[in-house]
Amino acid sequence: MNQKVPITIAHGDGIGPEIMEATLKVLRASSAALDYREVEIGEKVYLAGHPTGIEDSTWETIRQTKAFLKAPITTPQGGGFKSLNVTIRTTLGLYANVRPCVSYHPFVATKHPEMDVVIVRENEEDLYSGIEYRQSPEVCESIKLISEPGSEKIIRYAFEYAKRNNRKKVTCFVKDNIMKLTDGLFHAVFNRVAKEYPNIESDHWIVDIGAAKLADTPELFDVVVMPNLYGDILSDVGAQIAGSVGLVGSANIGDHGAMFEAIHGSAPRRAGQNVANPSALMLASVLLLLHVGLKHEAEAIHNAWLKTIEDGVHTYDIFKEGVSKQKVGTKEFADAVAGNLGQKPSELKAVSYGESKIEKEPVFKRTPIKVKRKLVGIDVYIYSNLTLEEFEKNMTSESYGEFKLEMISNRGARVYPGGMPETFCIDQWRVRFMHEGLCTQEDLLDLLKSLIKGRWDIIKTEHLYEFNGEPGYSSPKG
Repeated sequence: MNQKVPITIAHGDGIGPEIMEATLKVLRASSAALDYREVEIGEKVYLAGHPTGIEDSTWETIRQTKAFLKAPITTPQGGGFKSLNVTIRTTLGLYANVRPCVSYHPFVATKHPEMDVVIVRENEEDLYSGIEYRQSPEVCESIKLISEPGSEKIIRYAFEYAKRNNRKKVTCFVKDNIMKLTDGLFHAVFNRVAKEYPNIESDHWIVDIGAAKLADTPELFDVVVMPNLYGDILSDVGAQIAGSVGLVGSANIGDHGAMFEAIHGSAPRRAGQNVANPSALMLASVLLLLHVGLKHEAEAIHNAWLKTIEDGVHTYDIFKEGVSKQKVGTKEFADAVAGNLGQKPSELKAVSYGESKIEKEPVFKRTPIKVKRKLVGIDVYIYSNLTLEEFEKNMTSESYGEFKLEMISNRGARVYPGGMPETFCIDQWRVRFMHEGLCTQEDLLDLLKSLIKGRWDIIKTEHLYEFNGEPGYSSPKG
């Protein structure tokens, strides 16, 4: 008798318990050799006093199992509650979020009958690092972090995914015409990694026109890799134009674990009514089975699900008169899928995992980057309600020793030198000082002390460095 694979399951909130029970019914009917370990996460845990929605003891259960199947959870309204999804992904290093967006024409309404796109989203950094500050009465800041190792991990994963799954092309979406350092780094790493996969086509799109093309002509794309925020938004767009966000499961993959979930939320308004579509979580369970090596069971469930869709047995969200044959509830849909185990669709393309080679994703090894780093100056953020004219006059009338006041900007727009009176200014100012010699940390401290003595209200600072002679900061020209 084969040893069972231990997995963690969480029933979640809202419609979560219903779609999880439906998914477990199909998993058990498939005789998948799984050992289910249940945990409680989400709304009840939040309200019991845990701001992350998960108890300390739960982490050990998740870490000891091979995979985590999670139903949607509800984050309570109000401040102080952190996203549980983000917490799990970052804590366990689940850096790759994989979302297959496939159309099921003609059985599910779509304008894109040939769509078959996989969105690979970076899962740990970007704006989802959640590093935010209120800097002044008028300004809040969110820090966008893009790292070279983080970019390489996700981009290499996308190419390896394409290689394993016989995909022909990997496309990169970024906005490096504006965010030249952060998105520019992601794009540069993409270009470098792509050269290692000469048999896979690669291309790049600026994210805004890329998103328009994805929505209009998804057939242009195969595997699309992108930073966290763009990936979150566009995977929902991709799912919806393929047919419905209710039909897309998600895999969160790391070097030491994995989490599988529906991409939609907990939909509390639909809870307890036996109407929710369990398809997204069912298809997430297929991804889980593939991840743990139970490919025959994954194939059986996936084909049974396709057969059910083809039979016109649909939940309310995808039901369409003239196409669908029977409107069913959550439980009845699960019964239909379980009853179709061992069968395959005749019109929709059946999946075949039985002969495929399921490979473990390679563990990414970080190699520290060796560059010459030189401190050359500092950007000082200052809180002040002075007018532009007053601020400029007061700031430029002072002497700063070996530092040169190179620039004053407001909301990223340069207002000195060469500013325009039409520029709208708020109460947060960025002042750039460049050192005219060999700059040290002590020099920066002396500058800051002089600013404080001049009664300037300093919000924060950013040190300015050159890396191998190239500036590691945005241009003073704006």
